Amino acid sequence: MAQEERDAIGNTEQDDQLTNKSGDELDMELHEDLEEGEAGEAVDYSQLSKKELGEVLEKELATIKAEGATSAQLKKADEVVREIRPVVDQIKRTELEEARGKYIADNGNEEGFEYRHDEDTLRIEELSRQIRSQRNAYYQNIEKSKEKNFASKTALLQRLRELVEAEESKETDAADMKASWEEFKKIQEEWKAAGNIASPHNGTLWATYNALVDRYFSIRNIYFELKELDRKRNADLKGELCDKVEALVASLENRPMTREILDEANQLFEEYKHVGPAPREEQEELWQRFKKSLDALYDARRSQYSDQKKNMAATYEEKSKIYEAIVPFTSFSSGSINDWNAKTKEILAYQDQWVATKGPMPREEGKELSKKFWGALKTFFHNKGEFFKQLESKREQNLKAKTELCEEVEQILATGEDTPQNTQRVIELQKKWKTIGQVSEKYKDSIYVRFKEACDAYFNKKRNKNQEVEKEFEDNLAKKKELCERIEKASSTEGDSTLDQLNAFKEEWAAIGFVPKKDMQTIQKRYINAINSYVSAIGKLSSKEREQVVLESEVEMVREGESSRGLFRKESDIRRKISQLENDIALWQNNIEFFAKSKASDKLKADFERRIKTAEEQLQDLKHQLTIIQEAI
Repeated sequence: MAQEERDAIGNTEQDDQLTNKSGDELDMELHEDLEEGEAGEAVDYSQLSKKELGEVLEKELATIKAEGATSAQLKKADEVVREIRPVVDQIKRTELEEARGKYIADNGNEEGFEYRHDEDTLRIEELSRQIRSQRNAYYQNIEKSKEKNFASKTALLQRLRELVEAEESKETDAADMKASWEEFKKIQEEWKAAGNIASPHNGTLWATYNALVDRYFSIRNIYFELKELDRKRNADLKGELCDKVEALVASLENRPMTREILDEANQLFEEYKHVGPAPREEQEELWQRFKKSLDALYDARRSQYSDQKKNMAATYEEKSKIYEAIVPFTSFSSGSINDWNAKTKEILAYQDQWVATKGPMPREEGKELSKKFWGALKTFFHNKGEFFKQLESKREQNLKAKTELCEEVEQILATGEDTPQNTQRVIELQKKWKTIGQVSEKYKDSIYVRFKEACDAYFNKKRNKNQEVEKEFEDNLAKKKELCERIEKASSTEGDSTLDQLNAFKEEWAAIGFVPKKDMQTIQKRYINAINSYVSAIGKLSSKEREQVVLESEVEMVREGESSRGLFRKESDIRRKISQLENDIALWQNNIEFFAKSKASDKLKADFERRIKTAEEQLQDLKHQLTIIQEAI
């Protein structure tokens, strides 16, 4: 039994070494040629419109955004973006040059030319960015997953090591052996499910795992039969995987080789690597069977790429001839507009020929050739633009017009008058300046500085004059504040307050000039309050006289410019009182006529007559107040 276990352990070691090599070295060998082959599988996108290109990208983006998107689908989408990019760049450059040419033809020069790509072009660029973002996120998740798998496998190795050391350090009965075996199988399943890790650690982890498995089986002689059964089961699983990959090879008779077929084969290869060892006599046979089918798929892929390389070389040769034909255009020079237009038609014909030559080229060589071709076109049109710039006599006319504007502003400034008419004229000249086109670079700054200095000098002079007026207003404000303080101080002593002094205060206030507009209402309100306080302090005045004096003060404020809203309210109130008194007087006079001749009626009649007399006196006062208010308003 010990010899059989040793043989089984030998098979385990050989199988695990083969599995380890298949998982790293062979996978790298099979993929080396694939990286080169992937570049060859391309669709001729130059035949599609921008809208159709956008639809292709939308389809690819929808595919990779769908749940369960594979690495193959992401790589395919990224390849589509890379193949579409030069086509779109070419379309953008063509549209830009056509728009520039039309602008120059319409305006005579390139000055002020601006170009914005249409919605279809922006849509293609946005879709391309989203696909690249999806791709980056996918591979970042893969890297994170590998790091997580490394931690998981490291923890599984520690569990397996503890299990092996426990088996070595103690005697176990059948129940312990069964529990230990179940734990071992659980670790194996978790190891398989843990997935790939970063390659630098893969060999070390597999070697440690295989060594621990061998140690475990070395001390588990009693379960050797279980291991043999497990190997037979592994042989059946590997046989099923061989059948699946052979079916893929057979399917090539009815369909072309595609990236999806190769991805499916690689997935089967991943499953094969994680299946445990089979019996020694079947292990190598199963592997050779699987490898034969896998090699057949890669050979078909290489053959397909070989044909594509021939087509790419032919396309590269044809486009190289077109590039050589336009090289002389880069040094073309003439003083004739007709010559330049004729050459433009010729080079645009070569551009159309370049665009009409469809098909992919070798990646690096094609990229370099496209760069040189479009660079030559750019050089030609740059030289053409420089020629037309030399014909711009319009700038001389603009310089003359701007010089005349400068002279007119300087004349206005020389008069020394900042009248509203002159101010409006300077503003109109500033607006007119903006409507005149550019001048020669030689005079661009100097003519602008001349015009700006003249305008600034005019408005600075006007501004300085306004500042002098503001200074006078501030001085008046200080005088009125000082007067208010004296009135407020005088109103604190009732015996010292007189009407003569009040009139003197009013005359002094009226003699002071205007104050800043922002302080006008505040100082006037303070003055009215001070006058009211002073009037209240005059003991000899009746309430009626006080009211008359206050009213006259408010009227004076309105005349000085204060808001008349308060007087309007007083006018409305006085009119209402006058109307009420007039109605009362008419009613009382009407009632007197009905009184009979008697002592009682005479007494009542006298009472009504007294009321009428008092009301008429009040009415006269109110009408006098109304007259004062109406004169102020």
